[in-house]
Amino acid sequence: MESIGKTLIFLGLILALIGVFLLFFEKLPLNIGKLPGDIYIKKDNFVFYFPLTTSILISIILTLIFLIISKVSK
Repeated sequence: MESIGKTLIFLGLILALIGVFLLFFEKLPLNIGKLPGDIYIKKDNFVFYFPLTTSILISIILTLIFLIISKVSK
């Protein structure tokens, strides 16, 4: 039970930091979804969008977060 408690506290701190970041840095241009490498094709009646670079970036960030969580909970 102690490791679950530590993990929940850590996740709470991460969420609080994300909240502070969003409050104080809302004017920063976060172009998530419009990164170079994202595929966007627009024709007459057809739009295709595949956020390839955004998906890779989010995957790397989540991998690092889960790696840190697993190290902290040991």
